[in-house]
Amino acid sequence: MADADHGGGRPAEGFGATAAGGARARLRAARVGLWLIAAVLAARQVAVVLATPRGERLTDLETWVGPNGVLHVNGSLYDSTRFTGTPFGGLALKPLTRSAEQALGWGWTFGTLLLVVALGVIAARALPPPVSRRTALLAAPVAVSLLMLSLPVRSTLSLGQTSIIPVLLVLLGCFATRGQRTSGLLIGLAAALQPTLLLFTPLLWCTGRRRAALATGVTFAVGTGLAWAAMPHDSHRYWVHHMAGAGLGGPADDLANQSLHGALLRFGLNGPLEIALFLTLGAAVAVLALRRAVRYFDDGQLLLAVAITGCAAIVVSPTAWQHQLLWVLLAVVGRAGIRAGDRYVWPVAVVLVMTLPAGMLLPDMDALHPLRDNLVLPAALAAAVAVPFLPRGSPFYRSPKPAAYAPAATSRFRHVPLMPFLRRALTRPNLLLELLLLRVAYAAYSQVRLAAGGGSNSAGRAEAEEHGRQVYDLERVLHLDVERWANHTVVGIGWLRDVLDQYYTSFHFVVPLAVLAALYWRRPGEYRWARSALGFATLLALVGFWLYPLAPPRLMPTLGFIDTVHGVQDFSQPDYGTLTALTNQYAAMPSLHFGWSLWCGVVIALLATRWWLKALGALHPLLTLASIVATANHWVLDAAGGAVVVAVGFGVTYFLQGPRARVVVTADGERTPTRSAVHG
Repeated sequence: MADADHGGGRPAEGFGATAAGGARARLRAARVGLWLIAAVLAARQVAVVLATPRGERLTDLETWVGPNGVLHVNGSLYDSTRFTGTPFGGLALKPLTRSAEQALGWGWTFGTLLLVVALGVIAARALPPPVSRRTALLAAPVAVSLLMLSLPVRSTLSLGQTSIIPVLLVLLGCFATRGQRTSGLLIGLAAALQPTLLLFTPLLWCTGRRRAALATGVTFAVGTGLAWAAMPHDSHRYWVHHMAGAGLGGPADDLANQSLHGALLRFGLNGPLEIALFLTLGAAVAVLALRRAVRYFDDGQLLLAVAITGCAAIVVSPTAWQHQLLWVLLAVVGRAGIRAGDRYVWPVAVVLVMTLPAGMLLPDMDALHPLRDNLVLPAALAAAVAVPFLPRGSPFYRSPKPAAYAPAATSRFRHVPLMPFLRRALTRPNLLLELLLLRVAYAAYSQVRLAAGGGSNSAGRAEAEEHGRQVYDLERVLHLDVERWANHTVVGIGWLRDVLDQYYTSFHFVVPLAVLAALYWRRPGEYRWARSALGFATLLALVGFWLYPLAPPRLMPTLGFIDTVHGVQDFSQPDYGTLTALTNQYAAMPSLHFGWSLWCGVVIALLATRWWLKALGALHPLLTLASIVATANHWVLDAAGGAVVVAVGFGVTYFLQGPRARVVVTADGERTPTRSAVHG
């Protein structure tokens, strides 16, 4: 018996060692891969900066230290509107003027990249416990990559700004030093460069680090005093003129100023009333944010406490330019939401706000302009005073409420699903997250569609018209060339023309959105399946737009088609038509008008419980086909291409995730798998 136990133990130990070695190898490979991604992003940023002509890159740095820069002259630092730093910042930069001038491109850019890497590594090491070894090893390259993608870092690299230094000094003072005096010295230097960072002084005092708080105040006072003694005129101008709300580096009501003061000015307030309101609201934000920061500091989430205080500093600053907004990105470490589906809303929203322009997150609608113009400010305000971040003692901090999943359905094919970990959730995804991702996906789709035509219709006109002739010739061979007959027939029947024009312009977006909304509310499990299929189909269509730009019949000047929707086109102009500035007019193959309508028809036919709904679902792609052909906006083969990408979209979804999860939810909330869910 002893021999048997011994003999059986060695293979088990060997198997365990092999498994552990395999896990370590995968972790090492993942870490190397993430660092390679970070390196590629860094190289891209360097290439963008250094490929820019000399007079257009590092413009702020050129203004400071160039041959005629403000740090060379004896006049005021603020005679140039480009210098936005404190007098202490100018005093600290002056000794570096000559060396910076000699290495204005490479030296400053690579130095900034090193600061970004240091910032990401320190932030990753400051994650609150408990942190697994896997998370600790992978967090640093992920943090560096997010920083490289963020708008503040990209702005800093292109302008040659110093705004990363105060953030790095604060993180060094909080996480990389042992003595409180050294910590306070570093944070005090940061406050001398960015005065609203003095908010860290009460945070340090209220969390028991009073020596650090005193050192912060003393360092700030000494640095500011030295600058005042060396540059009294500039110091007076900064501390009186700038702090009174006039702003530096441009008008304070500029869209780039994402502080509360800038937002109030954009809302039309000014004068003593605006200053009083700004001071009152700013004081309220500072008090509420500091109370929250102290609470999370005591809870052991020091990085979150630092991020909350930094976000409050953005809100209460007279001017907070884009390159000074990194504090919002650090707030991504906070955990909010007790459901698994809600856990990703805050980090995804923060990353999108800090990496994408506002135009991609919100449509260009007058009603949304107040929010669109101040998009970073609500994110900073939310982080500072509103988002209910979970304490570490919460039972949901590490393990949120899991989503309900359908039982795995058996596939007819051996290797389907290819990704079995992509289980079918039955609960609704978070609505805010879905809307945000839907908007970003559509904005990206619009940008790629426009870029596929070379950025304008004139760029790809000749190629697109040649492809149009190819498609028309092929249709004549196949006896499918019904477009001209249908177009001229509809033009002669006024009411039919109006109906098809309206159908073409209105139902393209309304019906798919209505189907998605109905599925989200009534059939959340089916919603995820249908949404994935639609996403894959749209992605494949973008590839088609890029590879095969195609002129629709209405833009073929020699074939005699009549554009019933957009009106007569002036083919003598390189760019023409009412939509040329908004979208690529040569993104015709495949037709997403027909593809999306066919997706709607398939989904409705499969999921509707009433025969008349199924009939309407089948009728929609037929009416769409009639409208796109009769209005001369698509060829018949475009519709065939749309059908192909939709079929492939459903196929890819099936291949990756297996059969769709068909589960009946009874009145008492029990989930019962149907026969199709079990047998695929």
